[in-house]
Amino acid sequence: MITKKITVGIPTGLEARPVAMLVQVASQYESSIYIESGLTKVNAKSIMGMMTLGIDKGADVLVTADGQDEERAVAAIEQYLSNAS
Repeated sequence: MITKKITVGIPTGLEARPVAMLVQVASQYESSIYIESGLTKVNAKSIMGMMTLGIDKGADVLVTADGQDEERAVAAIEQYLSNAS
């Protein structure tokens, strides 16, 4: 299991379109992947769960992955979330 703190760099934060893209990224991996913000932890492969987080640009989240491809999964999610363009 890997846990990594990541700062969201997406200009709009995690609104509908960025959440949908994040779920697509997470769904490419076999590992269980969770995103934690404050006291809330949700499945990164769940659009509805991710929408409940309401994460803004500059917020820190914890990404946890557990499974065969956990390292690649966390790296891909970090690359996506850190993207400030």
